[in-house]
Amino acid sequence: MKFKPLAFAMAAAMLMSAGAHAQQAPIVIKFSHVVANDTPKGKGAERFKELAEKATNGRVKVEVYPNSTLYKDKEEMEALQLGAVQMLAPSLAKFGPLGVKEFEAFDIPYIFPTKDVLYRVTEGPVGKDLFKKLEPKGITGLAYWDNGFKVMTANKPLRQPADFKGMKMRIQSSKVLDAQFRALGANPQVMAFSEVYQALQTGVVDGTENTPSNIYTQKMHEVQKHLTISNHGYIGYAVIVNKKFWDGLPADVRTQLEGAMKDATKYTNAIAEQENRDALEAIKKAGKTEVYTLNDAEKAQWRKALLPVRKEVEGRVGKEVLVAVDKETAALGVK
Repeated sequence: MKFKPLAFAMAAAMLMSAGAHAQQAPIVIKFSHVVANDTPKGKGAERFKELAEKATNGRVKVEVYPNSTLYKDKEEMEALQLGAVQMLAPSLAKFGPLGVKEFEAFDIPYIFPTKDVLYRVTEGPVGKDLFKKLEPKGITGLAYWDNGFKVMTANKPLRQPADFKGMKMRIQSSKVLDAQFRALGANPQVMAFSEVYQALQTGVVDGTENTPSNIYTQKMHEVQKHLTISNHGYIGYAVIVNKKFWDGLPADVRTQLEGAMKDATKYTNAIAEQENRDALEAIKKAGKTEVYTLNDAEKAQWRKALLPVRKEVEGRVGKEVLVAVDKETAALGVK
């Protein structure tokens, strides 16, 4: 057989070209979330995209899908487990329906007296142990992102616990939040985040709870006449990935992404408080909502009314988690 150097060279070049193309095809991470881009979580997702793509020299491409454009919050967890998306940042309340009820401890009213206590919990052994409980569900936890303390909104003033009687209040799917509003005499209504604005506008629900940044960016303040700064509960997120996808990444890429996530987490947690302050000022400036801050006596009444919730849900979320939170509170000398 006669050797044809030109044909051989062309074939070799094609093979090399195909190999180079295969090497260049980026690993795609679809990052889906349900809030607006200009919220702490939205900005955190964009920062992670920027850092991840830079750290991996383009080997990874992060596609961010905000505002429920890909999946609503009732659908996104299943989509992650099926591998339809690779990354989410759901609120911590979302893990209860998945069977990891310990996460619902974060929903207990007034459980975190300060942000310092919260960070000791999320960044310490408690946070790591909670993430381990997600692994049998095919989920790997990467980071905890902060949003902040919640306020209440409604079309009537909410200053005393009695003001909640008979009101239809939207909640996330959490047995703890259900117990919280029932303790106040309200009727909790589970509803997807993307549906809340219209439900408030049409009177399907009378009010809701959330952070100022989420309320403002979803324009909920335009259809709610009253907002009470109660700081009664906390909203945080867990950045999670499909475990099979994550474990299948090249080790060096995974390390680079972990570094990018660490930096994105620092950024997100640093801006959360300021974002909520700015949103509250913007709500006041819009002039459609009366903003009221509970005084010490009123806050004491709220605490008293909501105190039984912890005892009621203790068996559900696990006493160990609550003891661990109490330990961190005591370690910081917070009463």
